[in-house]
Amino acid sequence: QVQLVESGGGLVQPGGSMRLSCAASGTKSSISDMGWYRQAPGKQRELAARIFSGGTTNYADSVKGRFTISRDNAKNTVYLQMNSLKPEDTAVYYCYAQITYVYWGQGTQVTVSS
Repeated sequence: QVQLVESGGGLVQPGGSMRLSCAASGTKSSISDMGWYRQAPGKQRELAARIFSGGTTNYADSVKGRFTISRDNAKNTVYLQMNSLKPEDTAVYYCYAQITYVYWGQGTQVTVSS
C-alpha cells in the first residue's frame, strides 16, 4: 500500500523560511511527478510546485522565486524549500505522487504570521 508521509510545517514569521518533506513508501513502481498542492481557508486547492522524474519543475506564479522544489528519486522523497514566506502562503500543504494513481499525503499546516 502506497503511503506518503509529510514532515515540516508549523508557524513561521513573515519573511521566514520553512522546509517540507514528503516520503513515498510501499511502491516499487517509478513515480512520474511529485509535488505539493495547497489549500487556504475558503479557497480551492491549487498547485504550488511539482517536479518530474527527469527534474523538470513547475511553480505557481505566486511562489516563483521564493519556493524551490527538489527530489531524491532513490528515496522517493520530495522537498519544498519555502523562503520569504508571506501571510498569503498560509495553507494546508498536501504532497502528492503520480504513480499508477495519484496518491496524497495527509496534509501539513503552514501558518505565516507575526
